[in-house]
Amino acid sequence: MNVQNKETDARILIDDQLRAAGWNPADKSQVLTEVKVAGGHFVAEPGAQPTFFSTLDDDAIPTGRADYVLLDQRGRPLAIIEAKKQAIQPYTAKQQALPYAKRIGAPFIFLTNGELIYFWDYQNDDARIVNSFFSRRDLERLVHMRAERKPLAAVPIPDTYLRQGEMRSLRPYQKESMQALDRTVELGKRRFLIELPTGCGKTDLIALYLKRLVQAGQAERVLFLVDRDQLAKQAIEAIQDLLPGYSSYWLKPGMVRQEKQMTVCLLQTMIGRYHEFTSGYFDVVVLDECHRSIYGAWQAALSHFDALHIGLTATPAIYIERNTFQFYHCKDDTPDYSYPIQEAFKEGFLVPYKFATGITTLVSEGASVEEEHYDPAEFERKWTNEASNRLMMEEFDRLAWQSYKELAPGQKNGPGKSVVFAITKHHAARLTQYLNDLHPEHKGRYAEVITSDVANADDLIRRFKQEDLPMVAVSVGMLDTGFDCREVLHLVMCRRVRSPILYQQMRGRGTRTAPHIGKEKFVIYDFFRNHEYFNDSDTDIFSGSSGGGYAPKPKQPGGKTPRELIELGLEDEWLDAVHYIEVGPDGERVDKRDYVTDWETTVQQEAEADPIIAKVKAGDALSEEEEAQLAQRLNQPQRYFNEDNLRRAYRNPGGNLVDFIRAALGMLKIKSREERVEDNFRAWLVAKNLTPEQAQYLALLKNRGLVKGKVSLDDLFAPPLSILNAANIGIELFGEQGLRNVMDEINQSVLVA
Repeated sequence: MNVQNKETDARILIDDQLRAAGWNPADKSQVLTEVKVAGGHFVAEPGAQPTFFSTLDDDAIPTGRADYVLLDQRGRPLAIIEAKKQAIQPYTAKQQALPYAKRIGAPFIFLTNGELIYFWDYQNDDARIVNSFFSRRDLERLVHMRAERKPLAAVPIPDTYLRQGEMRSLRPYQKESMQALDRTVELGKRRFLIELPTGCGKTDLIALYLKRLVQAGQAERVLFLVDRDQLAKQAIEAIQDLLPGYSSYWLKPGMVRQEKQMTVCLLQTMIGRYHEFTSGYFDVVVLDECHRSIYGAWQAALSHFDALHIGLTATPAIYIERNTFQFYHCKDDTPDYSYPIQEAFKEGFLVPYKFATGITTLVSEGASVEEEHYDPAEFERKWTNEASNRLMMEEFDRLAWQSYKELAPGQKNGPGKSVVFAITKHHAARLTQYLNDLHPEHKGRYAEVITSDVANADDLIRRFKQEDLPMVAVSVGMLDTGFDCREVLHLVMCRRVRSPILYQQMRGRGTRTAPHIGKEKFVIYDFFRNHEYFNDSDTDIFSGSSGGGYAPKPKQPGGKTPRELIELGLEDEWLDAVHYIEVGPDGERVDKRDYVTDWETTVQQEAEADPIIAKVKAGDALSEEEEAQLAQRLNQPQRYFNEDNLRRAYRNPGGNLVDFIRAALGMLKIKSREERVEDNFRAWLVAKNLTPEQAQYLALLKNRGLVKGKVSLDDLFAPPLSILNAANIGIELFGEQGLRNVMDEINQSVLVA
């Protein structure tokens, strides 16, 4: 009786999952159940006569039953589903299902126990775990692609291509990376990692490669994921420019999903929407700046899609986290293709740099920049005082005006474009004021703050790139990545950096070539000696010689623990550790709780009067124009309601504007950190394919990590885990090194919520 109940439970789950994928299990034109395979044809249950027959030898396949048969629109078999009890690992049913699929002529097989689902394209690959069944359209598309597929070698790699109205030559390393992708695709690898330095044309490269995949019949639907608006704009512009014959759009929060070939989307948006898609909806998923996205909820969204995954990064392999290599199935922590930045400088595809001398000692007195961990409030007080800030800007301004003709002989109007990296929004505002004080002739337009709180940020970026003024862009994070201005001649680091990834990305804002001004070099003004920390110089660029590479200073004994003092890293996580957020171009500090209260009150008051908010309240999707209008209106002075601030206030890095509106209206509960960790944990377990005993043990470690913020080996030898003999059990289940590895993965993939 219990066995029967378990079988019934599995069937109920399977039927629900089929409905979620667009199938109607009750419609015999879509789904047949308990289909008898006898001799040379099928015998369906009463009321569901099949219309297809086998051409195989009758003796080849024994008599049996296919639990489910999924049909195409013409009544032909697309896939069979082999259903097992929940206690049975479905992968073990491969050989039972294969004869039925061959007899029926179904090209695909699903193996499931109602909890785990395996998809098996048995003529081409082994069975693999997927998050959902595929829709009828997904399977029909795969059948069509199989019929039309041809080797990638049959589609020539172009020597030239048209970009922004000019004919460009494909660079040698771009061609080499395409060839490397070809080899791995033909070998059956489904995940790839490409490392190209900033400014080396990753977006052009991948757009051209996607075109070849489509032409070879190996892809029809593509998802291009990024984590910043600027990167999304660059991606959609490149796709529409290079692939004008392919339909494309930018999927934004609140927008209705469109059935187009190319979808560009923020990863933050996809986190809340990936359940709208089946696992088989996309054939290719491209992730830009992938080195910082293979964690927690990000990984759950990526793993949902059973597709070719192509990761793009400008981060040197030595600094890429192990998780990223694991996700992209890279052996020996080596990308599928890598083009070193040293080669790009040597071959003239990137512009080299030098460091301004004599500036670091001017502002280093009175504050130490050597500590690995520190109190951000105290740090800011030391480094954002008026005297130090004015001194930094005066020194930078003087040297920039002295050196720009040496850097770019064709630069005509002033010292050229400059980017200043500040600590906080408040700090950025002060630095901007001091620079404008130095150039009163420009009436406050010489330098501009560019942050998420500036309502016209996109227009400011456009003016910075295309017009004489502003000459200097001062920002916090916004310009670190996804910002492309070839004319930048000066980078000013007015903040400490200890993330090697962030350091090289900041440095990459200046490496692009600009032949029209004769750009030969750019200068880095590093007031915090970050380059010394990374053993970087204008002649030794991460080469490994003379100590080059990432070599952190040893931690000093004593002082506060890392849990109490937060390291300033890639995304300035310490801002999440303080009780305030900074709003407006001046960086006014507002208590997070007050900000959330004001937001919810404002949304509730305007829900009836504002037609766009009213649409959200009614559950209607927003158009792209409506979403843009709403975002602009909310991000006005006195409010500064925008996604960046709301994410910090709600402590929800994956939220979007529409979600926060729905939360304010009581239509959506923003998940707590504990709930997000649980979601991360479930997604991670599916990807790991662990035994029940291993999964149960890791749940204990996860629960301990929820309490402490992380889990370490020391926790195994202290109550409560020591009482459970956690150390010995963990070694028995995983081995000593394996236990260390899974604990690292829990910290990186599960507890980062």
